[in-house]
Amino acid sequence: MKPSIIINRVRTLKGIIKVPGDKSISHRALIFASLSKGKSIIRGISKCEDCFSTLNCLKDLGVRVKERGEDLLIYGEGLFAFKEPKKSLDCGNSGTTMRLLAGLLAAQNFSSVLSGDKYLRKRPMKRIVEPLRKLGAEISADKGNYPPLRIKGKKLQGVRYSSPIASAQVKSCLLLAGLCAEGRTTITEPSRSRDHSERMLKYLGVPLKIQGRSVSIKKQPFEGKEFFIPGDISSAAFFIAAASILNGSKIKICSVGINPTRTGFLDILEKMGADVRIKNRREICGEPIADLIIVGSNELKGTKIEGKVIPRIIDEIPILAVVGCFARGKTIIKDAGELRVKETDRIHAIVSQLKKLGAAIKERKDGMEISGGKKLKGACVMSFGDHRTTMALTIAGLGAKGVTKVNDTDCINTSFPGFEDLLKKLRKTQSK
Repeated sequence: MKPSIIINRVRTLKGIIKVPGDKSISHRALIFASLSKGKSIIRGISKCEDCFSTLNCLKDLGVRVKERGEDLLIYGEGLFAFKEPKKSLDCGNSGTTMRLLAGLLAAQNFSSVLSGDKYLRKRPMKRIVEPLRKLGAEISADKGNYPPLRIKGKKLQGVRYSSPIASAQVKSCLLLAGLCAEGRTTITEPSRSRDHSERMLKYLGVPLKIQGRSVSIKKQPFEGKEFFIPGDISSAAFFIAAASILNGSKIKICSVGINPTRTGFLDILEKMGADVRIKNRREICGEPIADLIIVGSNELKGTKIEGKVIPRIIDEIPILAVVGCFARGKTIIKDAGELRVKETDRIHAIVSQLKKLGAAIKERKDGMEISGGKKLKGACVMSFGDHRTTMALTIAGLGAKGVTKVNDTDCINTSFPGFEDLLKKLRKTQSK
């Protein structure tokens, strides 16, 4: 029987927590450490299933890995030292694993296949297949767009590529290919996507040229280093939202990454009237981090979310929809059609299930419209096998009258094992 989460309404959340290491940064630390020459130490890595998918694929490519307590030691042997895998590389549910490794594998001197679970096999890959081919990659996908990806490694040649979408996965895929290609590769995006790859490459001493929305790279070997992974702001978002919608709550989340390309969620909450305080700012391994203090309020107001901010909040839109349900007035989310091709159609998933809880919410082609302030009532809802939808619905249940049951919740381990335990730690009082 698949697991479920039972949520009772609570009055407030209080306490101090630390969320797991940033998933996006963890993927990249694993891959760049494997490409380096010499030993790297990774501290605070995310222990979610997606990152284990990346780690296991790298092991299947011959990368030597050793565990030392909570740390990972990775012994890289350079850009072209990977071994031909004996089987298809299983990316599990992780689109990041597949898209980033495709860029790396396109330049190796062997053939490989990247596959994954039934959900990943429905996600579009043309967005990386087409630009990789412009670098000279020999790569194919089912129906030209879907996994598995079949890659015949060969020498690549740098190009200039203008991406039609702002996607850190596409950009990072091409940066990895460009790192192993002859000449210079330049990627231009319509708006700026998260820049963890660029920051990590700079930290490793790889010369990048960044101008506006463009980033350029050329082949450059580098040495292994020590990586410290900050707390994942996309994971912290669920607790930030929970404390914000429950008046009287006060929580502290320690050592969270506050990369400007990821803090759109905080900017939106500020517009909605949430009380989020950023303390103890510092920088580590090129990434800004801080402690966050969140104080609950009953003065949240609806807002319009659209345009350039969307790439900075794409993972947080399901939980922002929940916040919109508890805010006065309308919250309108537009330009978020990318949500239709995530682990599930997240627009349909979150709208349909919040409706079951009594929310006044409408689905739009590229987003949703929420009339906030309507009291939610507990109900039985489904996850669609999507971790962010599941956690967002769990938070909604905290503010709903009665009991909410979220079914099929094992998908949470995709990004946030330990989510339920941290939530229990903060649940100090329950309403009758």
